[in-house]
Amino acid sequence: MDIVENISKTIIKASTTLTDDKLKALSHAIDIEENENARWALSQILENYKVAQKTRFPLCDDTGIPHVIVELGREREISGELLNQIHEGIELGLNNLPARPMAVKGDEIERIEQSKGLYEKPGMLKPASVLIDCANDESTYKRDISPDTLNLHFILEGGGPEIRAKTYRVYHKRSFENVIDTAVDWLKESLSLLGCTPSIPSIGIGRTHYEANALMLKSIAYGNLDNQSDVEKRVTYKLNETGIGPLGFGGKTTVLGSYVNIGNQRASGVRIVAIRPACFVEPRVATLKL
Repeated sequence: MDIVENISKTIIKASTTLTDDKLKALSHAIDIEENENARWALSQILENYKVAQKTRFPLCDDTGIPHVIVELGREREISGELLNQIHEGIELGLNNLPARPMAVKGDEIERIEQSKGLYEKPGMLKPASVLIDCANDESTYKRDISPDTLNLHFILEGGGPEIRAKTYRVYHKRSFENVIDTAVDWLKESLSLLGCTPSIPSIGIGRTHYEANALMLKSIAYGNLDNQSDVEKRVTYKLNETGIGPLGFGGKTTVLGSYVNIGNQRASGVRIVAIRPACFVEPRVATLKL
């Protein structure tokens, strides 16, 4: 198996295709929509999906920042060579897609200021730090990971949802409703400003800012609109009540569903909550099984 080439193909798949559960949810949203403008917007979004998948063009001009989750069984190992292959495969995939050039040149200060411009090759965009997941995970999205599992999940994260995302502490007041409703309130504000709904928002609740965001990222990789928890259904219902609708046109579907991933907690008065209001081309995720 040429791992680098297969990773490249997986990156392209993540950027150009969507999972069946999301396509099904979008088709259902079109069927039930009574607002003429909202129905038109949803139909155009569905057509965009079909064209991207057929032509292998990116779903969006903002082709996203690569994030990687390594799902590891207890009898498998990862090496420095594999990590290098992941970086090489992502670079090849972004160049072959082709992705939009987004990597900023320069030293630490120049990258912050964006004063040296951008690299021409899309593959110069480096992935975020790799996250390793295993059977010891104790979150909502805990899976029965077999000993022989070695899966590479590639997620492309667009800039718009990152701008509207938030990670902060919530005083729980011994109330689950207080925590989840605070997250929903943040999302209501974010979705009203996002501009590219319908969304599949993701929520991670943990002990630290890092953990909350890791939980949120895992929910994007493992979440499924065909299998929504009661908490996820509650979040979806409350957000659809806003009437923001697709592209802000109003209507019944502001979100197609939601992902909520709750991890371990510590004895404290606060819970750390991360939210991400995905745009209508997300989650862009694909998996390579090794």
